Amino acid sequence: MISYRSAVAEDVPVIRDLLQALSDHDGGPEVGPAGALLKHGFGDRPLFRAVLAEKDGEAVGLVLFYPDFSTMRGEPGVYVQDLFVDERLRGQGIGRQLLARARSLADACWGARYLTLSVGPENASAKSAYAKLGFRPRGYDFLILDGEALASLERP
Repeated sequence: MISYRSAVAEDVPVIRDLLQALSDHDGGPEVGPAGALLKHGFGDRPLFRAVLAEKDGEAVGLVLFYPDFSTMRGEPGVYVQDLFVDERLRGQGIGRQLLARARSLADACWGARYLTLSVGPENASAKSAYAKLGFRPRGYDFLILDGEALASLERP
């Protein structure tokens, strides 16, 4: 049986391990340090929340999320930064339950009225799974500015 609960500070090592498993699955880099997760997720001003899925006391899934706001809709939502389910347990509705619990918690905390997330352009299986849940494209691409380019914004 799968159980679900909000993550607490003591879960940071497990959260980091699950995030690394997700990054490895996607062919991504090493994820940030556990200290950053602890500080930014469980410190004085948490910037994200997380829910864990557990089977027999072992974490088998994770959703990490934070507030979103749509100026077009004029209402708050929730942005799902990371969603991961152990490969051995995929297809059993765990991801759907993690999303439902994130939405419910976000609704209780800040009145979330929608969910949004991003998917790698080549991740056809994830796109298909999300489409079955009713997700649809938002119509624009996410871009990032960091490093030297970010620092250059403040230069005359």
